[in-house]
Amino acid sequence: MGEDAERWRTFPGARLVVAIARTVTSTVRLLDVLGPVLRDDPRIDLVFAYDPTSAFNDGVHALLRSVAARVLPWPQFGRTRPDLVITATENADLATADHDCPVLVLPHGAGFHKTVPDSRSDRDRLAGLVPDALLRTGRVWFTISHPDQAAQLAAAHPATAGRTLLIGDPCYDALLDGRNLRDRYRRALGVRDDRRLIMLSSTWRDHSLLGRDPALPARLLAELPLDDYAVALVTHPNITAAHSGYTLRSHLASAHDAGLLAIPPTAGWQATLLAADLLIGDHGSVTFYGAALGTPLLLGAFGEDEAVAGTPMAELGRIAPRLRPQAPLRPQIERALGDGPPPGDGTAERLRKVGESAFAAPGRALELLRTAVYDLLCLPEPAAAPPPRPAPEPPVLPDPPEPLTACHFHTSLSDGPDGPRVAVERTPATVAAFSSVARNDLPGGPFRHLSCADDATDRQWPESASVLFRRAAADSVVAADRWIDDTLARYPGCRLAATTVAGRGCRAGLRDGRTVELSATGLLDDPAVLAAVVYTCLRARRPLEGFVTLALADRTEDVALRLTGQRGKQAG
Repeated sequence: MGEDAERWRTFPGARLVVAIARTVTSTVRLLDVLGPVLRDDPRIDLVFAYDPTSAFNDGVHALLRSVAARVLPWPQFGRTRPDLVITATENADLATADHDCPVLVLPHGAGFHKTVPDSRSDRDRLAGLVPDALLRTGRVWFTISHPDQAAQLAAAHPATAGRTLLIGDPCYDALLDGRNLRDRYRRALGVRDDRRLIMLSSTWRDHSLLGRDPALPARLLAELPLDDYAVALVTHPNITAAHSGYTLRSHLASAHDAGLLAIPPTAGWQATLLAADLLIGDHGSVTFYGAALGTPLLLGAFGEDEAVAGTPMAELGRIAPRLRPQAPLRPQIERALGDGPPPGDGTAERLRKVGESAFAAPGRALELLRTAVYDLLCLPEPAAAPPPRPAPEPPVLPDPPEPLTACHFHTSLSDGPDGPRVAVERTPATVAAFSSVARNDLPGGPFRHLSCADDATDRQWPESASVLFRRAAADSVVAADRWIDDTLARYPGCRLAATTVAGRGCRAGLRDGRTVELSATGLLDDPAVLAAVVYTCLRARRPLEGFVTLALADRTEDVALRLTGQRGKQAG
């Protein structure tokens, strides 16, 4: 970069491209596109200039280090002579540097649909529009994803007229290319085919999903059976930049303990969206991409004052169904997933068309962007094939949820043509206080009990549990009975204790000294679930012998119960 840089070069470096790294959001967008666009071209020197002036710059350096990028200190940027500056942030001060090269501005969201606070004044401004001083230089080119955006920008500022380049949207193209990898993404998240994945997406500020209802993740986990549903959360990087990742996790601590899938804000949201069965969003771009893909959608919040009137995002906010936060959540989720009668008003199709209306030239964004970049650099494009179109990488959870140790079981027993049937649902105990649904015991069910692993680190749960289970299988029947007796003696409030025995099914010991042996068809060997069958039969005053059909999520198992009489040592 200095005056004697030629002495140290390996590659020829005919053109210098400087990418502006100011926030995590804008830097991620640059990293997504610059690799494919500048691929296999040693004529291009690419460096990132780190602008430290943003209130949301936390994490930018770590992100650039993670990809081994060359980072240019901001004071040195003004002394360079770039041939092209590329930015996905409109706030960088690019007018004061003594440069005369073109500036290519990429949006870091789905178009120009949002107003945000202006860091240079106490007013709001159109997101994506650079300051007047830079516009007056005549060096700026805006990439747009739809021709309508050219008119929108010209109406917002006449100096943008004739300064737009239609390329489409690389992010939308990546989502389209990843649709066939849905099963791979679900496996990466640990979501079985028989579970529905609910994705929450929150932009930043007080009108966002989390700004309006920070308890929503915990409430969903409290009201949706964990064997039927998984819940993932994607947050705008500005949330952690402003409050810190530590604070965000602290605010959502119970939800994390209950199995919330926390998707990193820098990677994984696209794959999670493709894996999702339902999106609950707000006025952020992720919600808009979900609508364009046809993902079932509920709005948990929407900043009408921030959505720009006349844009597709404003139209989405007008027609998308809303989540009613004070009402029970499960019926609303099931209805949005199509489990109830269809609304019949064509809302889903209208949302998909609104989403698609913001994206022209689908599948060609990287190709058109490469042409634009090389035209501005006055270089012929590489003779190689068009840039690759990589589908989103599978999400990697840096902090995957721990196995749940305490759950509330909700069971019922009914008689069918094939005998008794026990239906089982469970929800994490750690979020029980967030539920707005009252679950009281009724004659004949449903029954409710707390079940907990005996080695749970939060000791409030085993001390309160009606059922205790051992996660590791006992080596023998004798060892199992010894553990049952010891457990019932240590926890006087416990009604039964259960453990699997290697090669021998499950043993559930009652406080009166009786023991029930259980074996199930299929692969079910969860002692907590099998113990729930015994607990339900006890509460319903049914015999602890014979066969019971167990219904859990969308599968059924035949469970055989055999009462073996008194254990060698009666518990307490």
